[in-house]
Amino acid sequence: MRLSLLSDLNAERAARRAAILVTDVESGEQRLVREAEVDGDLLAEELLDALRRGKSGLVEWEGRQFFLTVQAPPVRLVVIGAVHISQALAPMAKGLDLDVTIIDPRTAFATPERFPDVPVLAEWPDTVLPEIGIDPYTAIVALTHDPKIDDPALTAALRSECFYIGALGSRKTHERRVQRLTEAGFAQADLSRIHAPIGLDIGAVSPAEIAVSILAEIVASLRKGRRRLA
Repeated sequence: MRLSLLSDLNAERAARRAAILVTDVESGEQRLVREAEVDGDLLAEELLDALRRGKSGLVEWEGRQFFLTVQAPPVRLVVIGAVHISQALAPMAKGLDLDVTIIDPRTAFATPERFPDVPVLAEWPDTVLPEIGIDPYTAIVALTHDPKIDDPALTAALRSECFYIGALGSRKTHERRVQRLTEAGFAQADLSRIHAPIGLDIGAVSPAEIAVSILAEIVASLRKGRRRLA
């Protein structure tokens, strides 16, 4: 690999942007395709599929073979609320190789003892989210049921390019949430990004079942390509 390609790959990794190294199997010629450039590439369909799956592999195009080396940032799951659902959600998400962070200003709940091996930040979302950064490989879930905590997180999420936003609560709860966010200046197109009630409708009852439904919805959003840059 040319040093210039390696340098470019490292730059994309540091910026948490996906990229694909395309290698012509016969000639050995290599080129880097950044995620934002995929749509204009001759191999666009193949590249998009590789990004969607997050998998490297061999593809064929017009009788030529290319190896696609996919470099994608680790997917982050930022959970607002150190609640019972979060306790079930965190280990399941880690099992899916998601990079999990718990945020909750309530120090009685946001403790390492309740969330072993997961970063727990006892901070207000609007204070800490700008420090963490929200990008197209980030999912935000708001689980506290407290507008003072959830709404600032949802506001930050809606102003970002994160690929998934979910919020716990009934339809009536979400209607009130939508009203507050509308009054804060968000349009219907923005608010339609919020998955609420959160999770796939599997009839979940227990915290663990709700966690399963949330993760299923996150994976569906991720693999459908909703993480792509506009």
